[in-house]
Amino acid sequence: MLIRAFDPADTNTVVQLWTDCGLVRPWNDPYRDIERKLTEQPELFLVGDVDGVVVATAMVGFDGHRGWVYYLAVTPSSQGEGYGRTLMTHAENLLRDRGCPKINLQVRAGNERVIEYYRSLGYDLDNAVGMGKRLIPDV
Repeated sequence: MLIRAFDPADTNTVVQLWTDCGLVRPWNDPYRDIERKLTEQPELFLVGDVDGVVVATAMVGFDGHRGWVYYLAVTPSSQGEGYGRTLMTHAENLLRDRGCPKINLQVRAGNERVIEYYRSLGYDLDNAVGMGKRLIPDV
């Protein structure tokens, strides 16, 4: 798998991948999420490409205090082949190179399969409560 920066030509393929993986929610417009990411650290919006086909994504960011990963996704037909692990390792290395001391990610409550996946990559549950407030509605 070739890991490269997202290209705007990938947009529809990436949104379909996220949809296929169950990451798209009615209150988050994935097209707007892409547009927003391209204004901040676009080089950290990663895609995994196999023979010219996008099979994985990770949206990475660093705010100077913590690194974050969103939209880690591997096309369902390619899950279990190590692409997610490879992409996460790459993201961790990019963040480490920027001086990032800790990486955070969020998993929806009850998504035990994904929680166990991240545990297999060395992630632990933080004793924290995620909170959010919508500043700009997508719908």
